[in-house]
Amino acid sequence: MKSNTFRTEITCPPAHPISLKDTILTTGSCFADKFGQWLKNNKFDILVNPFGTNYNPFSIHKNLMDALSLSLNDELFINQQGIWHHYDYHSQWSSSERETLIASLKKIQQHVQRYIHRMNVLIITYGTAWVYHHKQLDQMVANCHKVPSKEFEKRLLSVDEITSSFRMLHTALKKLRPGCRIIVTVSPVRHIKDTLALNSVSKAALRLACHTLVNQFENVAYFPSYEIMMDDLRDYRFYERDKIHPNEEAVEYIIQKFSDQYFQPEVISFVDKWQTIRQAMEHRPYHPNSDAHQNFLKELVIKLEALKDIVSVEEEIKIIQSQIQTNA
Repeated sequence: MKSNTFRTEITCPPAHPISLKDTILTTGSCFADKFGQWLKNNKFDILVNPFGTNYNPFSIHKNLMDALSLSLNDELFINQQGIWHHYDYHSQWSSSERETLIASLKKIQQHVQRYIHRMNVLIITYGTAWVYHHKQLDQMVANCHKVPSKEFEKRLLSVDEITSSFRMLHTALKKLRPGCRIIVTVSPVRHIKDTLALNSVSKAALRLACHTLVNQFENVAYFPSYEIMMDDLRDYRFYERDKIHPNEEAVEYIIQKFSDQYFQPEVISFVDKWQTIRQAMEHRPYHPNSDAHQNFLKELVIKLEALKDIVSVEEEIKIIQSQIQTNA
């Protein structure tokens, strides 16, 4: 008898595993923040979206390339209502002084450059293929910084444009880190300000571009976060109230699919143990000096000590030990 199934579950086949020893960088849309933060919370060696949220492939690739060369385009600095911004970067990078902004951007570029020199996994989350071209400057921008729309031309990146900008990044990384793996994905967050119809056009362009990248470049793989959200979790109960962003349950489900594909049993076992320890560390007792809680803290230190050969837990041990009362 044929079994009754009421959803289309996506199965992610096992891929080249990611271990706790890997050095990972995530970059791209806001989903890269959520996913990267989950990895960081579970003790992976990771740099999470260092440039801030960035949505289009051209700008994402350009941020990484500029970090490698430590270059800033002077033409793209803008003073908007007394605050300095740069068209290539998120508005979190801003300052009332131009030189202060330059120093901040240079500092993050240097940090990213040093990190890339030891990175072996890059995870890129593309959000949209729609880009804004500054008419006067004749350049694409990552962020319009609330400059009037008349200053820009909105257009769709072609697959060839995405592939071309990716090729420059791939070539640079191959020279620095020949074994570096790149995982590309399309953000499950819909950009409805473009209208649902144009969002579909954008996501289709990104998906086709990712398919092209996987087939044209070595060490490039695709993770179907967009498909998991759109086809597997096809229900508004998996969205936040804005009906745009995946809710916590959906994010956890997508991460579980990623874990199934990229984590081996020993990593999954560690993550389970670590999440239990994190929950214990976040516990706030009513009576911190009681014998019961003090014994609880001592047992927690023992559990942390057992993980020292796997990940760095010195900071956590120090925090717990500071809460343990010593006998007079």
